[in-house]
Amino acid sequence: MFTRIKEDIRCVFDRDPAARNFFEVLTTYPGVHAVLFHRLTHFLWRRGFRWIARFLSAISRWLTGIEIHPGATIGRRFFIDHGMGVVIGETAEIGDDCTLYHGVTLGGTSWEKGKRHPTLGNDVVVGAGAKVLGPITLGNGARIGSNAVVVKDVPADSTVVGVPGRTVIKEKEASEKMQKRHAQAKKMGFDAYGVTRDAPDPVAHAINCILDHSHAVDTRIEIMCKAMQSINADFDEKKLPELEPCGISAIDEAVVEDAHEGDKSSEQ
Repeated sequence: MFTRIKEDIRCVFDRDPAARNFFEVLTTYPGVHAVLFHRLTHFLWRRGFRWIARFLSAISRWLTGIEIHPGATIGRRFFIDHGMGVVIGETAEIGDDCTLYHGVTLGGTSWEKGKRHPTLGNDVVVGAGAKVLGPITLGNGARIGSNAVVVKDVPADSTVVGVPGRTVIKEKEASEKMQKRHAQAKKMGFDAYGVTRDAPDPVAHAINCILDHSHAVDTRIEIMCKAMQSINADFDEKKLPELEPCGISAIDEAVVEDAHEGDKSSEQ
């Protein structure tokens, strides 16, 4: 038990660059205090002293702002950074080397007894404000982005963002270059809020897909036009307006001109 407590304190230095020394971490980190309380309350819970375990857990919640049910199973080197507002339910299971940030909820979606809270594999990071709900499983190395709401299983080595949570990166399917970026970002501390610097925005990704499709269509139309010209076909060769990232496009200018002409005719 004491070996695990030492590990819980030492792992802070690997995940929080603000940590300066052992005494500071032991005395000023509410996440560490909550984990230490839980080690004690879980020990009592398993041995049948459940009221005193719940009472000490309530004291821990009052002191740290972090609520961990004594029945939750937590692995080694667990770290809660900042911590305020974290809730971990009774049947939650957390593997080794996991990190949670403030506002995280590992909650249930049912009032039925039995397994109703999430299971986290090893080396899982859950970003600030994320909600992981129900008896689902987060695979080893999973990353949950800030404020995501996850209600389905997450594959190992994946990054999930959004509401509802969507998998945007599958490291095992990523290229070697992406894996190197992931490793470098982790080394630089990208896990601060559970998302990689290279994690794509789902909306931006959708827009990029639309643009790629548009370019493909334009290319195909250009090829068809050239083919029609080769057989001397008669068709309108009017140039399409250029797409502009900002400002008024050619189409917008035409609309504005038509509006002005309409105003003039109505005045007359």
